[in-house]
Amino acid sequence: MSVTIYGPREIAAIERAGAAAAATLAYVGGRLRAGVTTAEIDGWVREDTARRGGRPSQLGYRGAGPGPFPASVCTSRNEVVCHGVPRADVVLQDGDIVNVDVTTELDGFHGDTSATFCIGAVSETARQLVTTTRAARDAGIAAVRPGARIGDIGAAIVEVARRAGYGVVSDFGGHGIGRHMHEPPHIAHVGRPGTGLRLRAGMVFTIEPMLTLGTAEVEVLGDGWTVVTADRKWSAQFEHTVCVTEDGARVLT
Repeated sequence: MSVTIYGPREIAAIERAGAAAAATLAYVGGRLRAGVTTAEIDGWVREDTARRGGRPSQLGYRGAGPGPFPASVCTSRNEVVCHGVPRADVVLQDGDIVNVDVTTELDGFHGDTSATFCIGAVSETARQLVTTTRAARDAGIAAVRPGARIGDIGAAIVEVARRAGYGVVSDFGGHGIGRHMHEPPHIAHVGRPGTGLRLRAGMVFTIEPMLTLGTAEVEVLGDGWTVVTADRKWSAQFEHTVCVTEDGARVLT
């Protein structure tokens, strides 16, 4: 596994792409309400990304699916864990939660971020899931520093989830990012302290835990992209792009 160590100019370029992605995510998040379709979210992401001089990295991406990803954003509602494909017939309802995952390419570099939004009056159960998932992501980021190991990130995330009684999806994780949307290393969100690749200053990757109300087992739907919980209980996700610095970590989104 070859992991790229980025220099200051490259990290600054990734940060500009990350700032554009974060701004698009904030723009879309401010427009979410009951009655909005996930296809509308896709349109908003395309338009806002273009206004910022970028390109949606996800559009046309060829990964594990049966063909290129058909949209500019992943929209993952309720029991959808990740990679939800926007559709005109998926309408946000009062009480839903939805993750919006934005990746922007700007001047040849990529920035990736996501958040789970509450639509209207959500249940306390859903709100606690969302709050805890954000805290788990932040705990993972706090574990990042030179000399730490990838397993330390996963262990920190699991500890937050375990205290709340939530599952942590292990089939999908974070990833290196920079000149490509997906690069080594894989960032597992389940791990043991002191195990895995040692972190070095200049590494750039995403931390994006997916927590579940029930089982952490997942299934892929017939479109070949959309991932749901096996028991159809709800899931939430939060994501930042992070750079390892000489004394810790810096969030680039």
